[in-house]
Amino acid sequence: MVEKQIALHSPRESHFAVRFFVTTVALFALAGTLAWLLTLLGEAATAQNGDLYLPFPFWISTATLAVGSWSLQRALRAVQVEKQQKFRRSLLIGLTTGTLFVAVQSYALWVLLNEHAEGEAATGATVFVFVAALLHGMHFTVALLFLVWITLQAFADRYDHEYYWGVIVCTFFWHALGIVWLMIYGAFAIVAWKL
Repeated sequence: MVEKQIALHSPRESHFAVRFFVTTVALFALAGTLAWLLTLLGEAATAQNGDLYLPFPFWISTATLAVGSWSLQRALRAVQVEKQQKFRRSLLIGLTTGTLFVAVQSYALWVLLNEHAEGEAATGATVFVFVAALLHGMHFTVALLFLVWITLQAFADRYDHEYYWGVIVCTFFWHALGIVWLMIYGAFAIVAWKL
């Protein structure tokens, strides 16, 4: 009987792995396409007199990060009270904003490199912000993969009011990345203000 149960679970798990892979590739392909379109459509505003400033796309990516954080907190509250439809809808909002964050953040890094290439030798601040934002983006990629996993599990009825540990970890990981991003912003604001 144990062998029969193992045999029954293997196809299910392999189907889940395929769904995870396809969903992940689709989301990152969409984010990459959006970032590429932004680079084609967006004209980078030039810095006035070599002033150091944070490009506007970083503000947009910050807003998407905040909306994603809100939606994951909403999903956590919904699963705790067994509101499955609201829970899943909130996770989908989180996936959408996460994908937008990757797209806009990629474009913002491109803008940062194009706008601040000349002033970087004098201050080094551009390099700091670029590396910090890039490292943050790499960690955010892990968070988005985690969110894809949680969302697919939610649609497979894995979570309820008694078991939602993965949702808790995913939500607080996202919140922690938001706090780190605000710290990067703060450091950049201090450097720009001192110049």
